[in-house]
Amino acid sequence: MNRINESVPPQEFILLGFSDRPRLELPLFVVFLISYILTILGNLAIIIVSRLDSKLHTPMYFFLTNLSLLDLCYTTSTVPQMLVNIRSIRKVISYGGCVAQLFIFLALGSTECLLLAVMSFDRFAAICRPLHYSVIMHQRLCLQLAAMSWVSGFSNSVLQSTLTLQMPLCGHNEVDHFFCEVPALLRLSCVDTTANEAELFFISVLFLLIPVTLILISYAFIVQAVLKIQSVEGRRKAFGTCGSHLIVVSLFYGTAIYMYLQPPSPASKDRGKMVSLFYGIITPMLNPLIYTLRNKDVKGAFKSLIAKIFLIKK
Repeated sequence: MNRINESVPPQEFILLGFSDRPRLELPLFVVFLISYILTILGNLAIIIVSRLDSKLHTPMYFFLTNLSLLDLCYTTSTVPQMLVNIRSIRKVISYGGCVAQLFIFLALGSTECLLLAVMSFDRFAAICRPLHYSVIMHQRLCLQLAAMSWVSGFSNSVLQSTLTLQMPLCGHNEVDHFFCEVPALLRLSCVDTTANEAELFFISVLFLLIPVTLILISYAFIVQAVLKIQSVEGRRKAFGTCGSHLIVVSLFYGTAIYMYLQPPSPASKDRGKMVSLFYGIITPMLNPLIYTLRNKDVKGAFKSLIAKIFLIKK
């Protein structure tokens, strides 16, 4: 009987979330719903403005558009299902839905890890090599760097998802999480998962620690270059642009490293769930706000677009 249970996957998974704390469900529903709406509106606005305003047809905004598109899909892969489950008595997701959620969430998360590193390289080239910037960051290289990020992210997801889904569950189908994520699914397995955890740790080093190290190196050079700028306005503008990127990097990598590069323990389960909500929901919502509130070009483009819309209506 155990062999049958090991080989046959469950038809559905029960997503426990915080079902043991029902008082949290309504506040969480409100927070998730508001965050999701702001994420959709903010990222769509950045994509539209970056495409319509010719002044924003630069490598920086090309990568920012990629990040916004990624964040739109990233949150949509999990939040709608979470909203349904929080207000439902039976908090379930089909096996196929869980597989799709696992694959998409992992692919887009891995892609974002690399894309943020690419964006830091773009800032390094713009500030440290301003005279050669247009030669270095030509259109072909931008397309190649973006494509490399997306292809690598999805390739990692194929590997991770396949290894995770091959683990026998022995009839276990209660996922102690809000959505289907690798660490939560590995805890369901009825066999030793040491090899999977070691492989996940190694991949996490490649996709988290190496990019964040490259980002820190880039910004060490950027800070040196900015401090040499004579103009106070020039220094302020450079630090403002890079500051936006550093805030995003700190939020995303900090929470992801906490989730994937710490030893698993029963005491960290609830903290892990909240942390994954942060990089899966809160960070994609904050990205548009951080980039627009701290960026004069984007704010100017928004004002121009709104002014054009009102003129057309009149």
